[in-house]
Amino acid sequence: MGTAPPHEAEHVPTGGTAGDAARRDRWAWTITGSGHFLTESLELAFRLPNVDFFLSPAAEEVLPLYGYRIEELKERFRVFRDKTASSVPVGMLYDDVYHTVVIAPATSNTVAKCVVGISDTLPTNMFAQAGKLGIPGIVFACDSEPVVVTKSPREWVELRPRNIDLENVARLKTIDHCRVVESLATLEQALNARLAELSLKWSTLSS
Repeated sequence: MGTAPPHEAEHVPTGGTAGDAARRDRWAWTITGSGHFLTESLELAFRLPNVDFFLSPAAEEVLPLYGYRIEELKERFRVFRDKTASSVPVGMLYDDVYHTVVIAPATSNTVAKCVVGISDTLPTNMFAQAGKLGIPGIVFACDSEPVVVTKSPREWVELRPRNIDLENVARLKTIDHCRVVESLATLEQALNARLAELSLKWSTLSS
C-alpha cells in the first residue's frame, strides 16, 4: 500500500534534469475510462512500492462505478487529477520522480491517441512525455483480441473490437520505450520484470 501523503494536481514541483535517473523512485500509474479488468489491475497497483495515480476525466467517472471512491484513494495514495489544460502533473516526469509509467487498463481510445501522438488527457500526455524522456512505459491494451469478455458495472458483456482497434494495438508495440501487454497475466509479468530491473519487490500489503 502506498505511504505517501495525498497530493493534488494543482501543486507540483518544478525543476530538475532528465538525466538524474537515480532520483526516480516512484511508479506513475495512469487510469483511463476502461472498466476491463479495472479491479484486477488496481489490485496489482496496490501491491507496488511508491505508486501514484493519475486520472483522466473518464477515470473519475468510471472508478466510483466499480466501487472506488476517489476521496478514499487519496487517503492512501497520491492522486493527480486532470484539472489543468496543460496537464501540469506531467512536469514531475522532468523532475525525475518516476521510473515507470503504466496505463492500465487502457481504452481503445487511449491506445489510438498514443499511436498517433495525441496528448490531450493526463494518461496520454504522461505516455508521450515519458517516451521523450526515455522512461519505460507499460500499457495494458483492452481491445487486443477479436472477442473480449469484460465486466460492466452490472454484468459481463462480450465485445468485438474493430479491425482498427486491433491494428492500433499492433502499432503501439512499435512505439519507443513502450511495452504492450494484452492480459492480466502478462501485465503482472511485465510489472514483475520491471521490479527486478529496479531491484525492487512487491509489497506484502493489499487493498
